[in-house]
Amino acid sequence: MPNLAAVFDPVTGAKYNPLMDARRLTPQELSTFETLLRIISHLRSPQGCPWDREQTHQSLKRNLLEESHEVLEAIDQDDSQRLAEELGDILVQVAFHTQIAQEAGRFQAADMLTRVNQKLIRRHPHVFGDASSVKDANEVEQRWEELKRKERPGGSLLGSLPRELPALAYAQLMQDRAAKAKFDWEDAAGVLDKVAEEVRELKEAPDTAARARELGDLLFSIVNAARWMGVHAEDALRQADVRFRQRFEAMEKLCKERGLDFVKLPLDRKEALWQVAKRGESA
Repeated sequence: MPNLAAVFDPVTGAKYNPLMDARRLTPQELSTFETLLRIISHLRSPQGCPWDREQTHQSLKRNLLEESHEVLEAIDQDDSQRLAEELGDILVQVAFHTQIAQEAGRFQAADMLTRVNQKLIRRHPHVFGDASSVKDANEVEQRWEELKRKERPGGSLLGSLPRELPALAYAQLMQDRAAKAKFDWEDAAGVLDKVAEEVRELKEAPDTAARARELGDLLFSIVNAARWMGVHAEDALRQADVRFRQRFEAMEKLCKERGLDFVKLPLDRKEALWQVAKRGESA
């Protein structure tokens, strides 16, 4: 069976010559999504790249996850140039999965774009339709969830959540959905009391299995507290990771400058270095 990437245009579906001279692409051609689709199509053709031809939806999952985290890192660093580059890498993943699907006869780029554009229009009736205006972003979110439920009747409110999300993000999304169904605490005080209760239960856990269960409950309650405070738990932890790494590497650097062996330092001197590293963040 011939490779469809070698004989069909990924945009129009028409037959075309898969040979292309990328060196002759104009700046205007290089600025379009259609050119990206054609480059990926060529890379997967018999005239293209062996590695690209071997990729599947499954093999590319790790790449998509890594690229997504690099986008988040660029946002955290407020680096516009890197953000533009990393978002481009996300588009490469979109083009790759679209090309693989087209080769299998499942859908084309036009199908993907049509569906997402229709969804955006359908779920913003207050902008593109006759629905009444909304007062704030919270009302927009409530209407969005109502429209989603109507599109997928009979299913659980939690059914559409992707199970491969990081655990903190998954917990917060579940809690968001449950709260929209009026299954929530009455105020933040009840949430914080629950966190304290879970801490006590963790201290009283009799064995490793019980400690693991209680620790999970504590983490879940902390995520709920973050939600009530308007904080994204996954993002908060990621930024805490960054701060710890920066401070730890600063401690190692100070030791190297002073001719000290960091590992052999007593804990009180390491704590002193930690405080120096913290002060250096605001210097």
